[in-house]
Amino acid sequence: MTSFFIQNFGCRVNQAEAFDWAAEFQKRGWRLADDGTKCRVVIVNTCTLTARADRDGRKYIRKVVRDNPGARIVVTGCLAERDPEGLKSFPGIWRIVPNAAKASLPERCVAETGPDVYGAGEGPVSFRARALVKIQDGCDMACAFCVIPSVRGRSTSSPVVELLGRIERLISKGYAEIVLAGIHLCSYGRDLRPPSSLLWLLSEIERLPGDFRIRLSSLDPRLLPGPLLDLLTGSRRIAPHFHLSLQHGSDRVLRAMGRDSTNQSYRELCARLAGQAPEANIGADFIVGFPGETEKDFEATAALLVELPLGYAHVFSYSARPGTKAAAAPAVAAATVKARAGRLRRLSEKKNYAYRRRFVGRTLDGIVIQRKPGGVEILTPNYLEVLVPETGAREGAPVRVRINSVGERSTTGEICDNNGLRP
Repeated sequence: MTSFFIQNFGCRVNQAEAFDWAAEFQKRGWRLADDGTKCRVVIVNTCTLTARADRDGRKYIRKVVRDNPGARIVVTGCLAERDPEGLKSFPGIWRIVPNAAKASLPERCVAETGPDVYGAGEGPVSFRARALVKIQDGCDMACAFCVIPSVRGRSTSSPVVELLGRIERLISKGYAEIVLAGIHLCSYGRDLRPPSSLLWLLSEIERLPGDFRIRLSSLDPRLLPGPLLDLLTGSRRIAPHFHLSLQHGSDRVLRAMGRDSTNQSYRELCARLAGQAPEANIGADFIVGFPGETEKDFEATAALLVELPLGYAHVFSYSARPGTKAAAAPAVAAATVKARAGRLRRLSEKKNYAYRRRFVGRTLDGIVIQRKPGGVEILTPNYLEVLVPETGAREGAPVRVRINSVGERSTTGEICDNNGLRP
């Protein structure tokens, strides 16, 4: 049986694409391997959001070439789109697939490698404990730091009816959580004819039968109108976990980034989210070291992180990307960027610890995500990753978990029944 492995870098959209590919390969009788060292075909789904993402993708390709020289390596994703000529110099790469051809990647690989009818259509079609659904691709925004619109193209959305059918099928297969992914999720539906919206799609998903929840990937704070906020915070289906692409706390830097946002608008948005969903886990992206960032600008970001009702922050050091508006601007000193990023990450750790402490002694819903050294990881609706003793439950199974303790970087608990008692 032909074996394959998918190595993802970057965003939830890449993960959603890989989720679909894994299902298609397995339907054709291919076997999903545990890693890329002992399989025939290795798909590397790259990211190019930062220079580090580029390095990570190239490093992994070299590792596969070294450890599995007989593998057929397929490279796709945003680095493959931005720098295909650079990747062609790598020995061992079998195919470079542009983003526009990603949908047909499994079919092309099977056709060129040879069909394997043994086991085709049999057994579980699995890749992750949660189902990931790409509902939108591309971006029409023009943030000065971001290369993604140039490699993903303009915003395109999948039709509502098509998505509802896919989600219904995933629920019928037993998935308790569906993650909706998009490069710019809040733009969903604008390109459809007739136009639709994320609000409309979520309202339709709400009507589907079954016991499941929806989780959303990153949300743009500029495109969260009141009715959408009301649905996000009041839905019985949508996980109370909202990740916002805030990027900075200085109005001056936000203008330079090409983002129509202000420090005050962020405060008002987060206050409304926290007021309407007090236990929600609100996360945010912040960029440190954007060209021209002064100490005063940075302090505005640090103050915003401290004051907002956040459960965590993802901190990125600015990385100049070829072809972007900010790429030619004078860079902030590397040592300064490193120190500022470190400070924000420490502030984020304190926020996250304080948020998790609120749930000690509480019993929450969750699903089994993966097995780890020392037990099993459970993911709660509000994005707490809880380590519990081995349960024997399958990955993806819904459970109830009691939070027993939290450390600086860990949360532990135990599986309970509906009454909060150990089974």
